[in-house]
Amino acid sequence: MGFPTMTRDLHCTEFQASIGLAVYALGFGVFPLVTTSFSEEIGRRPLYIGSLVGHILMHLTVALSKNIRTVIIARFLAGGFGSTGAVMVGGTIADIWGPHERSLPMSIYSFAAVGGTGLGPVAAGWVEMNPRLQWRWIQWIHMILTGVILVLVVAVMKETRSTIILIRLAKKLRKETGDFRYRARAEDEQGSLRTLIYISCTRPLYLLLTEPTVLTISIWVGFAWGILYCLIESIGPIFKNLHGFNQGQIGLAFLGIVIGSFLGFWTNLYQERLYQKHFANRGPEARLYMSCVAGVVFPVGMFIYAWSSFTQVHWIAQMIGMVAFIWASFTIYLAVFTYLADCYGPFASSALAGQSLFRNLMGMAFPLFTEQMFAALTYKWANTLFAFVAVLLFPIPFVFFLYGARIRARSKFSRLVLEKEIG
Repeated sequence: MGFPTMTRDLHCTEFQASIGLAVYALGFGVFPLVTTSFSEEIGRRPLYIGSLVGHILMHLTVALSKNIRTVIIARFLAGGFGSTGAVMVGGTIADIWGPHERSLPMSIYSFAAVGGTGLGPVAAGWVEMNPRLQWRWIQWIHMILTGVILVLVVAVMKETRSTIILIRLAKKLRKETGDFRYRARAEDEQGSLRTLIYISCTRPLYLLLTEPTVLTISIWVGFAWGILYCLIESIGPIFKNLHGFNQGQIGLAFLGIVIGSFLGFWTNLYQERLYQKHFANRGPEARLYMSCVAGVVFPVGMFIYAWSSFTQVHWIAQMIGMVAFIWASFTIYLAVFTYLADCYGPFASSALAGQSLFRNLMGMAFPLFTEQMFAALTYKWANTLFAFVAVLLFPIPFVFFLYGARIRARSKFSRLVLEKEIG
């Protein structure tokens, strides 16, 4: 939302500004390959705190930057620091709730993650329009809000990882009693940090490249995530050029993302009822009922968004297409998390890290060609092309819903989970 005044102040092109958007997603994808290992070694709470401090400093760097190169580097690092919270949320939820209890907290988190993408620009558009604030104050406001989160984490959040808690308890007992027989099993089983980082970096890539389930689902959700980033970048020029919106009104158009996420949140409550009802017979594939519907709605929403890109068509038509697309994306996003977690059990964090890497690489790549693509093909045909690709991908959830058990039986990693459940 701050592109107009940032390109003016830093004397850069809109494409260079788009790189700042793209590299944020790159940091989101790459950093977790390393940082997830540290949560096993030092616990989740220190990593949350350290990442929030880094995130604040990167917003400060962008707010004070004098050239676009500084913005791009700081945005990459901001994405890396910001990714820690996003990646560790699943682990923190798993620390606190059992498998049958996790759907609601994961839905709340997903609503915040996806819906927040639309909520931020609602305020940022009006900040950009204010001549006393503009793009730098978007960063200052982000930094202040992140500081509030940091204070809350320090004040109320406790360590949740069980192995770290037991190690600390054993150390406390040894110190208080002088009896060195008090030891946590995790102290003897812990590998070196170097080994943990090696496994954390290589296993997600191995699963992504060798597991058909992880690769196929990553392509599916990666395409949806890439389109989401394209949508974020295209809303501004579309609503400005076609419907004459000012920057504040463009920000309000992002409410479509919030509404779609909200509908996805409530849809997942129904999906959870279906899961509880059919899990005994269908296994992890019971997670995919609503994602099959989303696979159909996804291209439909994109076609609506594409074919209402005319000045004579009321802007509400594009909002309806956007809401449908975001609802489908939200449902797909949440289904991927829960389905891979069920399929891969103890290897779920690596499977999710692999899909997260691929998904965020798509989020990085797509905005880099959005401006040129819309200029060459027009809004209508560029979004239509995306919709046709979505049509080619929509059978994916149906294939896993019908044949997922057979596919898992042939997988080395998910077969181990299956044999453990049967045993």
